Amino acid sequence: MKITQSATILLTKDIVSSARYFEEKVGFSADLFGAPPNFAILEHGNARLMLALTGKDVEIVPNWKLCDKTSDVYFWVDNIHEVYKELQDKGAIIDFSLYLAPWGVWEFGIQDLDNHDITFGQMA
Repeated sequence: MKITQSATILLTKDIVSSARYFEEKVGFSADLFGAPPNFAILEHGNARLMLALTGKDVEIVPNWKLCDKTSDVYFWVDNIHEVYKELQDKGAIIDFSLYLAPWGVWEFGIQDLDNHDITFGQMA
């Protein structure tokens, strides 16, 4: 077996707004599926992320609520300082500022509209 790629699926209560957030604030392109939309595939370069619509009465529990300082998605990037500035300039919801983690990785995090933490990292 050879795994060639992976994609995290995040639950959302408003797929259209969530897809728009990732397009406008994070730089992904989005394809929505269903009528009305209930699933989305987001792409940024070789990275993919998927969104699945959940019912309004379903509680979405992000990882950080279950285990402190954990993310739902972790993206490795090059030139993290540029990525950080770009997402700040676009108005992404910054969850935690860029810092050098004790494990030798530059990291910062954003949140999506459903409070999922998404971390970006680059080896120092």
